[in-house]
Formats: sequence, C-alpha cells, structure tokens
Amino acid sequence: MDHLNQGIQYMQEQQYEEAAQSFTQAIDENPNEPLGYINFGNLLLHMNDPERAERFFEKAIEVDQDAATAYYGLGNVYYEQEQYEKAQKPFQQAIQKGLEESDAYYMLGLTLLYQEQFKLAMPYLLRATELSPEDSEIHFQYGMCLAQVDLIDDSISTFLKVIQLDEEHSDAHYNLGVALLYKEDPHQAMDHFQRALEIQPDHMLASHAKAKVEEALNQDTEE
Repeated sequence: MDHLNQGIQYMQEQQYEEAAQSFTQAIDENPNEPLGYINFGNLLLHMNDPERAERFFEKAIEVDQDAATAYYGLGNVYYEQEQYEKAQKPFQQAIQKGLEESDAYYMLGLTLLYQEQFKLAMPYLLRATELSPEDSEIHFQYGMCLAQVDLIDDSISTFLKVIQLDEEHSDAHYNLGVALLYKEDPHQAMDHFQRALEIQPDHMLASHAKAKVEEALNQDTEE
C-alpha cells in the first residue's frame, strides 16, 4: 500500500499521528502531486488546526491549479470558522474545476443561505438534492431556503420529503407546521408541532408555536 492510501486508512482508524507521518512521506516522494497536501489539509482540519490546514490546501493549489478538492478543502476551512463570504469563492471554484458532488453544491448553498442570499442559494441546494436524493439534511436546508423566498407550497412538499426520509426529523416537523399555518391549516400544523415535541421534548420553538395555535383555536371555539 502506498503512503497516501496508508495515511487515509490511518485517518479512518483515528490514528492521526501515523496518518500525518504517511502523508508527510507521500509529499516527500511526490512534492508535485496535490493529493498529499490535500489529505494532510483534511487531517489538520479534522484535528481543529484550520490555520495549518489552509496552508496545505493553498500549497496543493500552487502545485495544481485544477485540484478541485483543494478548493473544496479551503472552502471548508473558512466555513468551519463561520467566514461564509470568504468560503463562497473556493466552493464555487471547486465546482468550476469539476467537483460534481453533492457536498460541494450543498456547502456552497449553505454559505449563501447563511449570508441570507436565499435566491442565489436555491439552485445549488436543489442540485445537491438531485445528487444525493436520500440525504434528509440536504432536503431540509433546501426546504428552509424555499420557505425564505415564500415558495410555501414547494417548501411543504420538501419538508414532507424530509419526513419521508427521516420520520424523526423534529425540525422538519416544526417547519412543516409553520408552513401549514401560512396555508391556514392550523389543525394539521398542530399535528406536526406535537410530533416535533414527541421527538424532541425540549424543542422550544415547537412548544411556543403549539401553545399559540391552541390559544387561537380556543378563542375561535369560544366565539
């Protein structure tokens, strides 16, 4: 087994010191090959050392300007530090360089979502759902984005898809309840607030929403 694959195996086994040694050997043997730097960068990021990880990803790009996963790694460095505007560009570059994977579209979508650029985030999150149709969390974030731009019917169908994939997704139940209130369907909304609380009893938003709807329904009954 070569040093690169050995390092990846060590990393999967959480033997980080051995992984670092293997990646160092891989870099020493092939200093003009970006994968050694990229994997070392991933290791450092995993070990909460973003500053050194950034240097390794930048070195990989210096060695090969078309190394798509190096840009993706660099985007992750900034994303982990909540520098969403800074993370946006390397994620875009990763996709432009050919990284046609759901994670790249998802992370780019999230950086835009957290900058409240909802319309810009939508196509990337949609593409991520197409590439990972069984990933409930990607569908959930896409649903949140749809709700933010008032595409309520689309958000409802997306949250229903999330629940189909993961019945225990309390936030999907809660946000589906909110969307149903917009459609003036308080009884069905109540069912989903209740389900969110069954899954997560300390879900404060669901608890508050449920109490408000109960209060409104009781007033209607009294009138």
